[in-house]
Amino acid sequence: MSLAAAAGARASLGPSSSSSAATASSSRPLLALSRHRRPYRPLAAAAARGRRRRLLQVRAARTESTGVSLGFRAPQFELPEPLTGKLWTLDGFEGNPALLVMFVCNHCPFVKHLKKDIAKLTSFYMEKGLAAVAISSNSIVTHPQDGPGYMAEEAKLYKYPFPYLYDESQEVAKAFGAVCTPEFYLFKKDGRRPFELFYHGQFDDSRPSNNVPVTGRDLSRAIDCALSGQELPFVPKPSVGCSIKWHP
Repeated sequence: MSLAAAAGARASLGPSSSSSAATASSSRPLLALSRHRRPYRPLAAAAARGRRRRLLQVRAARTESTGVSLGFRAPQFELPEPLTGKLWTLDGFEGNPALLVMFVCNHCPFVKHLKKDIAKLTSFYMEKGLAAVAISSNSIVTHPQDGPGYMAEEAKLYKYPFPYLYDESQEVAKAFGAVCTPEFYLFKKDGRRPFELFYHGQFDDSRPSNNVPVTGRDLSRAIDCALSGQELPFVPKPSVGCSIKWHP
């Protein structure tokens, strides 16, 4: 499906309804394509020095996702969803042809830059059979705002159509090889075969301070290919974001 077609379809899309049982988790795929946002601009009232300092802080936090081989099998996990108290596992998504796993958090400026568009993009593709899940693995010792209570508020505020899970031990992030937020892993499966990594890369070229509109182009192209059985026609670019804050 082309981006133009997806953009045309978005107006008719509404939020996906939540699944009421753990066995129905496959009904919670995600992805909706968003309209372009206005380019990021610092607050007009901020002093020039303050603006420069914030931009430097964002750049200093930059970490790129590292190579994970295509065909890598999705690790098993069992994580709680703070919003509902429900436990989610990899097996709960077995009925879906593709699964998007996103490592995100509440405080990261790179995630904040994309979160509305992530929700829209995932909602769109959930209607087409994609399953998706977001995971926060940051240490709340260093970043309390990434704790479960705040995660539940975030999920409600942005109407996430996917479960937002808490990886308190950080073992799931380590099993996936995740190093930054946001980081996107797209898995696909054929029949009864395990989920295998199809795409590991960026959402698009937009960053909090580069004035490039948010489109979701890279990730949406990858999802289109995964759902249609096509090969990926481009070389993925690494996801760029804040480093995951590991336990001290």
